[in-house]
Amino acid sequence: MPMPAFLPRLALPALLLCGAAPAQAMDGPALGYDLAGLSAEIAPGRPAPRTTTTAYLQDRDIDEAILLPAASPEGDDSDRKWSRDYISVAGGVITAPSYNGSDDRVVLPAFYVRGRLSGFSFSTRGTNLQVDLIRQKRGQKTDLKFGPIINLRSDRTGRIKDAQVEALGEKKMAVELGLSAGVTHTGIVTSGYDQVGFRVVGLADISGKHGSWVVSPTIDYGTPLSKQAFIGMSASVNIYGKGFGRYYFDVDPVGSAASGLPVYTGAGNKVTAGKYTIGLAGAYGLSGDLRKGFVLIGGAQYGRMLGRYADSPIVADAGSADQWLGGIGLAYQF
Repeated sequence: MPMPAFLPRLALPALLLCGAAPAQAMDGPALGYDLAGLSAEIAPGRPAPRTTTTAYLQDRDIDEAILLPAASPEGDDSDRKWSRDYISVAGGVITAPSYNGSDDRVVLPAFYVRGRLSGFSFSTRGTNLQVDLIRQKRGQKTDLKFGPIINLRSDRTGRIKDAQVEALGEKKMAVELGLSAGVTHTGIVTSGYDQVGFRVVGLADISGKHGSWVVSPTIDYGTPLSKQAFIGMSASVNIYGKGFGRYYFDVDPVGSAASGLPVYTGAGNKVTAGKYTIGLAGAYGLSGDLRKGFVLIGGAQYGRMLGRYADSPIVADAGSADQWLGGIGLAYQF
């Protein structure tokens, strides 16, 4: 399928917006639920309440459900073949660990851009850009998703508060390329507008930094509580390749001597699940309608480092396996 002409014009500003602040670590940029399916019209002349997810300025391991901008109505154009065009923006702040596995916290700005043109969806999720190459038809209840992702991973490239982890040396930014695939279905449990989704994101390092890959399956559910309020939840797990664990979580003898942390090689010895996350988010329409105007958005996420990753000295000795995040912001859709 040829790439739409508008994508090159959107890619550059989206990447510039994402790169406006220091980046951290993100394991699976599509973590959290993707509620874009709520944008579909359930029946001609009956627009559904619409909600889309958000992302963050930094590429930390964050569920986009923490900030959740709402969408505006579909409109009454019954002759339209593809779902309505839109561009959504959101800004806010988040509090999160200073690196993946840290027990020190930082407060960072967040910004998000997402949209759809001629049925093709695009979004920034942290410091990455992804595009859905399967066009969404107007009124469809089941939405298949597939497309490319490019991501900048900046875990431990800066803002390290722990002196021992800082003594290990800063990491270089990794450039990752991958694919996202999934399916969402609207009208499941509570109404004709709630949605359940499943997706898998895979990323591989193309810059030669960690030289490995990350795969992140996610399941999510969201529903409008009223015309003015929305709530959603998600659960995901991150599976890491050997090189990822070796680069970010192992400690070699040189690093041990510099930091005082013990030598550790467990994370890079085996492909394994290294972290799970669960998230809860909500949105409240300040205009009285989630589908238009300004929307207050917010949420929280709990993550837990697992197995060999939890045993790494940068987590067990210098950090914490428990990873809490929270955020609040304001969204508007054009």
